[in-house]
Amino acid sequence: MARRLAPGTRLVLASHNQGKLAEIAALLRAPDGTPRVDLVSAGDLGLPEPEETAPDFTGNARLKAQAAAFASGLPALADDSGFSLAALGGAPGVHSARWAGPEKNFAAAMAEINRRLGAAEDRRAWFSCALALAWPDGETATFLGRVEGHAVWPPRGTNGFGYDPMFVPLGAHETYGEMAPARKHEASHRARAFAALLAAVVSA
Repeated sequence: MARRLAPGTRLVLASHNQGKLAEIAALLRAPDGTPRVDLVSAGDLGLPEPEETAPDFTGNARLKAQAAAFASGLPALADDSGFSLAALGGAPGVHSARWAGPEKNFAAAMAEINRRLGAAEDRRAWFSCALALAWPDGETATFLGRVEGHAVWPPRGTNGFGYDPMFVPLGAHETYGEMAPARKHEASHRARAFAALLAAVVSA
């Protein structure tokens, strides 16, 4: 059985991304809106971001979670997620953040995707999310989530972050960038991974 996180546990989110911190904090709340854990970001603690050298989302999430847990002495949670397109052979995939460059310019990254797609009719796309929860003693658990959909151009909406404005999930008409956060959280790739994590390791 996976080790459980007691209510109120201080948990490090192995990220410097404030948009991701807000979204994950929402996903970790109890149904009545109260926080299940005391979430703090690696950025707030001044922890360095390790180089993401693994070939897949799970490996990169594990690298980040373990680095934050060892550096802080606290349990740490890392998310590695990305946007993939069938016509680009799954790119940008694990390189999604790198496509935005050091300035995290996702507008430029989305424009590059559109340029590479050109007139391709195949607009199938998906978001993947891997979560890794690590403890300072080295124990780690991982969880996965994925949502299928299609890419649109031009981008639509200002909610969310990253590639959200150009992705429409199956069965929807709005992009993630147009959706209210609560609606996105109901069934996003990250929400699906978090549902697995909550069931396994977070006490009610």
